[in-house]
Amino acid sequence: MTGLDALWLPILVSSVFVFLASSIIHMASPWHKNDYPLLPNQDKVMDAVRPLNIPPGDYFIPRPSSRQEMNTPAFAEKMKAGPVMVFTVIPNGPMSMSRNLVLWFIYSAVVGLFAAYVAGRALPAGAEYLRVFRFAGVTAFVGYSLSLWQISIWYRRAWSTTVKATVDGLVYALLTAGTFGWLWPR
Repeated sequence: MTGLDALWLPILVSSVFVFLASSIIHMASPWHKNDYPLLPNQDKVMDAVRPLNIPPGDYFIPRPSSRQEMNTPAFAEKMKAGPVMVFTVIPNGPMSMSRNLVLWFIYSAVVGLFAAYVAGRALPAGAEYLRVFRFAGVTAFVGYSLSLWQISIWYRRAWSTTVKATVDGLVYALLTAGTFGWLWPR
């Protein structure tokens, strides 16, 4: 068993590596360029929705007010007539990535913390590289990738977007695993 206090360096260094890799994947490559296609009649949709002043949040429409309403002919007609949407409204104004990038780094550190916990409970100091790689890598992959599938299952996000994000998660997991194997206490 290896304590978390001995694993702070691989947690932080792997977070930096993941942060840099994700920046390259998202900013320097075309890999995610088509994840969100242009909405047909985008300007008309924005003009129609703007006066409604919808507050930031996640929405599903049409949304029944109860299970009983969900079973009514009127609600069935709403679903049939459409549009049926799941959407997120974010605050108006210029898009600043600072908050997102800070939260992404913290998230990467949390995934590293869980990888450290699992590997540290299973392995002693001085464990061989590939054993550390396996425990840290699988844990990091679960943290970066598997929950994304729920969005495609339940909210019909394009599977291509989810598969690409899963591949990204695999890259992040491999970087985390390699860093833990490299910096594991001897």
